[in-house]
Amino acid sequence: MFLKTIKAGNHTYAQIVESYKENGISKHRILLNFGRVESIKESRGIKKLIRSLSALVEGKDIKAEEIPEGVMFNYGYLPYKKLWNDLDMPKILKSLSGNIEFSLNDSVFLMAITRLLNPSSKLKAYNLQNRYSGLPDIKLHNLYRSLDILSANKENIEDHLFSRTKDLFNLSLDVVFYDVTTFYFESVKKDSLKDFGFSKDNKLNEVQVVMGLLIDKNGMPVGYELFPGNTYEGKTLEASLLKLKQRFNIDRIIVVADKGMNSKINLEKIKDMGFRYIISSRIKSMNKELLKKVLSKEDFIKDKNYDYKKLDLKDKNLIVTYSEERAKNDAKKREKLIKKAVEYTLKPSLIKASNKKGGKKYIENTGECSYSLDEEAILKDSLYDGYYAVGTNDLDLTPKEIISNYGMLWKIEESFRIMKSAMEVRPVFHWTEGRIKGHFMVCFLSFLLERNLEFKLKEKDIDYSPERIKEALNSMNLVEAGIKYNKFIMKVRPLPLAQNIFAALRINYPKNISDTA
Repeated sequence: MFLKTIKAGNHTYAQIVESYKENGISKHRILLNFGRVESIKESRGIKKLIRSLSALVEGKDIKAEEIPEGVMFNYGYLPYKKLWNDLDMPKILKSLSGNIEFSLNDSVFLMAITRLLNPSSKLKAYNLQNRYSGLPDIKLHNLYRSLDILSANKENIEDHLFSRTKDLFNLSLDVVFYDVTTFYFESVKKDSLKDFGFSKDNKLNEVQVVMGLLIDKNGMPVGYELFPGNTYEGKTLEASLLKLKQRFNIDRIIVVADKGMNSKINLEKIKDMGFRYIISSRIKSMNKELLKKVLSKEDFIKDKNYDYKKLDLKDKNLIVTYSEERAKNDAKKREKLIKKAVEYTLKPSLIKASNKKGGKKYIENTGECSYSLDEEAILKDSLYDGYYAVGTNDLDLTPKEIISNYGMLWKIEESFRIMKSAMEVRPVFHWTEGRIKGHFMVCFLSFLLERNLEFKLKEKDIDYSPERIKEALNSMNLVEAGIKYNKFIMKVRPLPLAQNIFAALRINYPKNISDTA
């Protein structure tokens, strides 16, 4: 291991390197970049450290307690800080602060970046806040008070963010995607918001809340609503559409949603508001006349990945697609259910104890405590293999446009996955309604920052998952080291992606090595 200097441009840089051999060839590996030699010469901390190390080498007494452990600080939050300021969050939060004696902006930003970089409870966020270089100290009770303020001002913040995001990214909101998911609590105590209901996380004995989320075609969140945990997803759409109509003053838009939203009431509400829709249709619930047309092999137009046809109905168009690959997958799924059904017929007590979902739908009662496979139900289901239908009241759209728009519905499913995995939004550990709503406001802000960053990076042809981005930003660390009072701060080499993120957002790096303040 030795010190090496290299020239680059008009400057000389210092490095600590070590020699090693690879296939009999001597090579050098860089262990540490010190930066420019002139910066090292100007650093009081390094000069003192070198003198201390020289004394140690010469046998002079330096006590072990005078050599403290290195302390690591993260500066990877800086891209989110830039985006936070671009969204004018300090301005809107200051306007909502009233006469409180602490910085609402600092408290909310800490909770937001913790959710993005190190998802944890508010208590852990408070305990670990010093890991972020340069952020002010926040008191724990102020984090909780901030949640109450966010809860009370959700609409003001959403309105501000909608307007600001639209201006920043020059986005035209012509298509929105809507879907619903659930977030559970590790609790069985229900109230006006937390309640038992159908869980999309397969949590049978825990209370939950229901979230309806709106995003645009770029995956950018537009707004969200929370509903009691026992709310049926089909009954959540109206509240979100009213937000678009009344608060955001949007009159012409296409709402894209899955079959959970496809009810006569919902479709009428969408039309009454002047909106258009593209919504998945339930083929199995269609009347016999329409079903015959849907399943007919006639009039299909062949395409690369699927066949499609358009059926002109009274007040809407129905686009039917058929895919051989989808048909094979449907058959495979059914085979698994049939195997499960066979197992159930051997254990009749399980059939009696539950409903007819899953494999149980292929079982028929042939007598007292006697069950067999329902061959007729199996044959009937096989008729639908490979078929999918999407309805729209926008009669000007071509089948390709309809299929393309509906195909982007995966973006909202991805949004929920990001919230539940990368950001670990659930389980929720707050119990009062105000704190729960404040928690979800923080999560919404974090998700918006994440999407903003992804959008900025994709403009520079940098396309990585939220998990990879989090890993890269968490690699951006500084270490405070030294002997006794001779301390300095040294930058740890980050992952290459982190460097690309800083370059894309034009954020300056800390120096490789510098004195402590």
